[in-house]
Amino acid sequence: MHGEAHKTAPFGADGWLLGRITLVRGLLTERPVSLYAASVLRIGYGLLYLIFLLREFPHRDEIWGPGSPWTPALALQLFEQTGWFSVLTLSGSRAYFELCYVLALVTSALFMLGWRTRVLSVLFAVVVTSFHARAIFMTDGGDNLILLMALYLVLTACGRRWSLDARRHRLKAARDTNATEPTRSLFARQLRDARTTLVTVVHNCGMLVIAAQVCFLYGSAGLYKVQGASWGSGTALHYVLNLELFRPWPALSHLVDEHTLLVALAGYMTVLLQVAFPFVLFGRLKYPVLTLLLGMHIGIAALMGLPLFSGAMIVADAVFLPDRFYTVLPHLCRRAARRTTSRRSAPAEAPASGTVPAQGGPAVPEAKPRVPLPTRRKHPTPTPTPEPASSQLPPKNN
Repeated sequence: MHGEAHKTAPFGADGWLLGRITLVRGLLTERPVSLYAASVLRIGYGLLYLIFLLREFPHRDEIWGPGSPWTPALALQLFEQTGWFSVLTLSGSRAYFELCYVLALVTSALFMLGWRTRVLSVLFAVVVTSFHARAIFMTDGGDNLILLMALYLVLTACGRRWSLDARRHRLKAARDTNATEPTRSLFARQLRDARTTLVTVVHNCGMLVIAAQVCFLYGSAGLYKVQGASWGSGTALHYVLNLELFRPWPALSHLVDEHTLLVALAGYMTVLLQVAFPFVLFGRLKYPVLTLLLGMHIGIAALMGLPLFSGAMIVADAVFLPDRFYTVLPHLCRRAARRTTSRRSAPAEAPASGTVPAQGGPAVPEAKPRVPLPTRRKHPTPTPTPEPASSQLPPKNN
């Protein structure tokens, strides 16, 4: 009996382990996951970097160009220590820099739209890497996360949803509906299946790395805050609101700083959300946590003047929303738009008769409604009896 129990226990453990391995293998190889989330990342980071380049267009020469205080010679010395590379340092010509800047704008726009995403994702990563490495001390911290996400998005199939590539594939599939599929050899079919499996595995691994990066970012930031005395005492946000470097609107910062209790509670809530974030991703509690983090990043953008960093974090949080959320969201938006349109176009109800006279002219007195009288039983009218003929003759004279 004991021997059979010892034999059954390892077999059960082996079966459980084999089932888990099979499940993980199926998740990695069967189908690409989070295609809508990958598309949101592509659109979000492409749009953010395009806005960033357009915002800094008047100051492009002072930040990245030949007239920058951080000269190309200093950048090359830094590259020798860090191993970075930038296409902007290949030439010191102003015309070359202007051409690179225009190509960066075009690349960001096309990557956001999802045109030839496989190629544009690589070019977008080169653009972000080059501009980040050229003037690493001239921009804020938001471009660090955009740089990491640009490198990770090269691994993903981020152009299969909400892109020009997806539209082109749909039109091509509609044209080829009635066309007969050409016969392929066994080697060609195996090669196509291997390519599909490889693309699926690389995409799923890329999305897993992106999710792990966001979890590591939040967890490390929360644990780092826990070690500080100012965060433990609830005064950290008070000092942040009084830093001249992070006060784009001093009046607004002063107004918020007057509410001491709310500022302390916001500091404690920030630490709690960041520390607990990696542990709430596998339940429904992640939705209120993501909502609170959205409000936190909007507050950072408004109070500290870091819109690029806040936007990068908000887009990164979208990776944790399932595909069914993105498929249901357009239907809800269209339904809300139809309801709003129907309410605006609905004619006003006509007022009840006899309540308000017609406007715009003299009031016309309304005829009173005729009330029918109750019917009565009519008696027959008596017919007068005719008199005799003699009574109708004139009297005789005597």
